[in-house]
Amino acid sequence: MIRKEFIQMRRDRLTFAMMLGVPVMQLVLFGYAINSDPRHLPTALFSQDHSVFTRSLVAGLENSSYFDIVANPKTAAEAETLIRTGAVQFVIEIPPDFTRNLERGLRPQILLDADATDPAATGNAVAGLQILAASVLNHDLDGPLTKLKQGPPPVDLVIHRRYNAEGRSQINIVPGLLGVILTMTMIIFTALAMTREVERGTMENLLTMPVRPLEVMIGKILPYIAVGYIQTAVVLAAAYWLFDVPMDGNLWLLSAVLLVFVAANLAVGFTFSTLARNQLQAVQMTIFFFLPSILLSGFMFPFRGMPEWAQWIGEVLPITHFLRIVRGILLKGNGFEEILFDFTALTAFLFAVTLIALNRYRQTLD
Repeated sequence: MIRKEFIQMRRDRLTFAMMLGVPVMQLVLFGYAINSDPRHLPTALFSQDHSVFTRSLVAGLENSSYFDIVANPKTAAEAETLIRTGAVQFVIEIPPDFTRNLERGLRPQILLDADATDPAATGNAVAGLQILAASVLNHDLDGPLTKLKQGPPPVDLVIHRRYNAEGRSQINIVPGLLGVILTMTMIIFTALAMTREVERGTMENLLTMPVRPLEVMIGKILPYIAVGYIQTAVVLAAAYWLFDVPMDGNLWLLSAVLLVFVAANLAVGFTFSTLARNQLQAVQMTIFFFLPSILLSGFMFPFRGMPEWAQWIGEVLPITHFLRIVRGILLKGNGFEEILFDFTALTAFLFAVTLIALNRYRQTLD
């Protein structure tokens, strides 16, 4: 019996590869890609005061390793666009009378706008900035300004946690669950649908029908798109009534994006069905795709905390872009212009996987 099992393992190469590949993938992702303390977060500096004090403040921000100044907006509207689209994690605003009020000992305010949709991505950086504000200007406070080193910090840091003022994890997790649930169920449903035809012996009937591969694919996908919309309605209802998740955006826009996302996952499942010989292999492929999707998309861990190579892999996954879209629409009230990049990426993924699936689809049993 032992010898028989080893022979069977050798014949089922895909299962054997999964037995080795999944643990290796987990080791690599958890060991190298996952980081709960993200640094070098993109930051926009909206400075209306230019002096030695502001330069020292900027140098201190960059030396802390939490903030990377990637944009210098000229207006408040431009800064607002950067944080709404997710181009930056923080916007730091320095008022025009900053230096004058500092020299007078009036504790000028510095405003920190933080995209707090994911509290884990901003928590340590905000705490670091609070410590930094108390000491970063000490080197420049000499002469008559030495007295400002005593007592409270010379500047008043005002933190504005946008889109999740209370830092509730449910506001970030529950909308993300929509993408996770759809990814897992849609792929596995479609992958099993085709392999089931082979195992039950009904594939011959399907091949004799006067339909083209694209028509077969559409016929297999459309029913599950309806199921995806039902799942979405259940998740959104629970998010609103049970977890008090704000829904500030256009739900019709979300419905349009949902169609592309669900179709993309179903196309992935259809592709797996053309590769798998049985339903077990289809499930194994689904797991192999689902694991990086949940770990590298920004659902469980901050996306910007991962190394660059892991972020590139995450950008290929459709769930990464869908999470940004659904959180942007529900929490930020984003419109089509703000989600255009991620929607384009989703559409491109759908077309690419559809072409692969149609190319792999066999119209014979050989």
